[in-house]
Amino acid sequence: MARPEFAQLVTSLMESMGQSLARVREVPEGMLVRTSDDFLYAFVADPAELSLAAVQRLTSEVGRPAHRLVVLTGGRLPLALSAELARDGASMVEGPRFHELVRGLGLGPLLGEEPRAAVARGSPRMLPSVQQLEDVMGRARTWSSWGVPALALRFYRQAAGLKPEFLPARNGVAEALLALGLPNEASKAFDEVLASDPANVDARLGKAAIAGRLGHPEREIAEYRALLEEDPGRLGVRAHLMAALIAEGDWAAARREIEGLLDGNPDDPALRYLHAAALERTGSSESARAERERALALGLTFDRERSLAAQLGLPEPAPRPDPAPPSPLPGLSVAPPEPGAGGPDRRPARPAPAGTSRKRKPRGSSPQARPPGAARRRAPAARKPQRARAR
Repeated sequence: MARPEFAQLVTSLMESMGQSLARVREVPEGMLVRTSDDFLYAFVADPAELSLAAVQRLTSEVGRPAHRLVVLTGGRLPLALSAELARDGASMVEGPRFHELVRGLGLGPLLGEEPRAAVARGSPRMLPSVQQLEDVMGRARTWSSWGVPALALRFYRQAAGLKPEFLPARNGVAEALLALGLPNEASKAFDEVLASDPANVDARLGKAAIAGRLGHPEREIAEYRALLEEDPGRLGVRAHLMAALIAEGDWAAARREIEGLLDGNPDDPALRYLHAAALERTGSSESARAERERALALGLTFDRERSLAAQLGLPEPAPRPDPAPPSPLPGLSVAPPEPGAGGPDRRPARPAPAGTSRKRKPRGSSPQARPPGAARRRAPAARKPQRARAR
């Protein structure tokens, strides 16, 4: 049976996310919550007690792929179990990221924390309902940027419930469904937006992406081109078109789109690398080499280059030599890393200099390291004054 504090935390979380609950039941590992949109939230009290059989039981309840399963725990799931859940398509919110979810909803005291002082946000003229909508949308965008579309979906739906005619929230719902791997539901959600606003660019982009996802790339590309004919300055649409053309192997057309993007973003290293790849594929090898060198000069890291090469199906780049690390400046303070793709729970180690896969210790940096033959000598002892001898 779940402890009363744990049950209260689960109930408060779901209420704060504006969820409509269809069924709640206790299991040996914690509590299961089924929402009215048929998502299953598995709250695990102690991840050490979660077994592979329990994980398989959870995924079987939602079917495979388990896009509708969300596992939440304040601890860390064993690596084998998190890998199994990821393979099945489930979402996981664990450790500090779970704590961030609780704190963000003002429920920190349920984790034993001291209540936070209220922070004034927004304009004093802003209505409370408008401020609430802004707060919920902020949470949705944050979880989307952290790569957890299941929670982004929860908050976008909460925002849409607060203001049904607010199209950014409804577009967010559709985008989260698509990111979760539910294209048919996402298509219906985008259709609802287009019924209210037939010219809505975000919804039209979403519909185009769904066409490509469902195996109709020609329709996807045609929609992107139609949007650009209406407004050639839509750089986001051009980026979608470029990606679709690369996926179809149409490098000549992709090169034209990349060059269009470079007109407005000449110092983007990733775009420069994409341009180099397009030049190489269209027979301009010498220009491709020069463009890659420019991308490196603009700060393209080795890891980023390798990632882009893998996405484009290009050969893995050769490792680069390690550059000499700069001498540290006295009194230099390093700001903590900002939350990124890994979210607030993962604070990555300080990255190595651009282009390195491993930071090597410079020779002679150890206090014991000296040039050959430079053994330490003792300082000569002070000589005592001697009396002059009588001859």
